[in-house]
Amino acid sequence: MIELVRRLGGARVVVVGDLIADEYVYGRVARVSREAPVLILEYDSTEIVPGGAGNAANNVAALGGQVTLVSLIGRDEPGRRAERALLRRVDRGSLVRPAGFLTPVKTRILAGGIHSAKQQVVRIDRLSPRPITNEQRTAVARAAHKALGKADAVLISDYGSGLVTPALARDIRGRLGGRSVPVLVDSRYALTRYRGLTACAPNESEVEQALGLRIGDNLRVLERAGRQMLARTRMQAVVVTRGSRGMAVFENGKKTVHIPIFGSDQVTDVTGAGDTVMAALTLALAAGASLEQAAQLANVAGGLVVMKRGTATVSGPELRKVLGSG
Repeated sequence: MIELVRRLGGARVVVVGDLIADEYVYGRVARVSREAPVLILEYDSTEIVPGGAGNAANNVAALGGQVTLVSLIGRDEPGRRAERALLRRVDRGSLVRPAGFLTPVKTRILAGGIHSAKQQVVRIDRLSPRPITNEQRTAVARAAHKALGKADAVLISDYGSGLVTPALARDIRGRLGGRSVPVLVDSRYALTRYRGLTACAPNESEVEQALGLRIGDNLRVLERAGRQMLARTRMQAVVVTRGSRGMAVFENGKKTVHIPIFGSDQVTDVTGAGDTVMAALTLALAAGASLEQAAQLANVAGGLVVMKRGTATVSGPELRKVLGSG
């Protein structure tokens, strides 16, 4: 595994999808309002970082990979601040900036006392009031085509804006021709509509919602659900992330591999953890790992990132340190 982490630095990934500006507003609890039973917060500071596909790209870069981000981004202040927060190793040359496009913003209000950790109080989503246009989709598809030439793997990140579609995924797969380049998809709302790609990594609740069942601790139900997801999506592998229960890796023609949780089950923050898992999984495959090896590495990365607050990344040195100490 340590040798695999070393190989990540030579791998090149293209991330195509929805870039979101994750805004964090920090405050201190002052008192309870007399007007209503709500907390009054004294404002401290505001931070904007890349979320969605931007967070996935940052995680690839933090792990040492070369990454090109293909997405729409606004010329507005949230877009400018999110772009400035991209790591230096993220190639911004394929970002598309249409006039009038508003960067989607997810604002999280966090509050705490002087001597206590800040906790999320509420989240406000400000999505674009205008639907994604065909012209914008075409511009992103063209940017993706140009970026694919040197890709060792592709990660498609669908957060439901309408930019990423199964048709775009098929187009990307077709543009790669006969090259054996892994193409992975992370879709919050339409996973079963994506077919014939390399892998996906839904969490357990997303699988339950897609199939209309309850898994819980029942391994038989989990096995049936994983195999159904493989059949529906016709992917080479489905990696189901299960929170404190770890991961389950389903591959065609192979027995299911159950990976226990890495680290503590005392989670600090799961914000963006799925992006970290997908980034590590994709980058590991780009570096030549098997699906099981890639899932093992992604499990470690996911276990580390949930111990951090906010939209965070995991670095190659962090992985080497914990793998070496283990």
